[in-house]
Amino acid sequence: MSQQATARRAVIFTGGSLGPWSLSLARPDDYLIGADKGAYYLIQNGIAPHLALGDFDSVDADALAKIRAAAAETSEYDAVDKDWSDTELALREALSRGYRDIVIAGGLGSRFDHSLANVQLLAVAAQAGAAALLVDEHNEIRLLTGDGRLAADDRYPYVSLLPLSTEVTGVTLTGFAYPLVEATLRHGMSLGISNLLTGEEGFISLRSGSLLVIRSRD
Repeated sequence: MSQQATARRAVIFTGGSLGPWSLSLARPDDYLIGADKGAYYLIQNGIAPHLALGDFDSVDADALAKIRAAAAETSEYDAVDKDWSDTELALREALSRGYRDIVIAGGLGSRFDHSLANVQLLAVAAQAGAAALLVDEHNEIRLLTGDGRLAADDRYPYVSLLPLSTEVTGVTLTGFAYPLVEATLRHGMSLGISNLLTGEEGFISLRSGSLLVIRSRD
């Protein structure tokens, strides 16, 4: 892992639902990856991605020419001959370059199949020892495989807990309006939906499993 990567964060702009909210995610020292039309969105807003990648089937020839000219590096893939989505390609590229703090912007949109696949990519990051965050205008999703802390954030008042694994055991919540003690959450259970923090921070502990922590607003 390079020293450069360990000191920085990678932010992936996908081809999903992007808007002004997404531009505010980028910090000056972030490594910016544009996946497919996510790269074009950055360029349209005066930001040159460090890396643009994908099959670029969502942009026309003029837009692709602008991407090639503006991006510091471009990796193009055949739309038929690739096994992974553009977002997964971007995530795996970020991981291969040593980034262990990764934000995926716009990975949730009108295509539920893509949205669900992108949520599951959080497990790919976790297996590589990385912390990944999936963000759109109304949601912020992370995956916990151990204890976690949440600082209060007025942008996302609701906190929901859903198991990504078949079950998550030993779930204990502190600092929440609806506490849990040594609870087991299984697929299909709505016990963890729409909780609230009661103070400046809340704590989540679990004994086993993979737990989606979804912060949201209406």
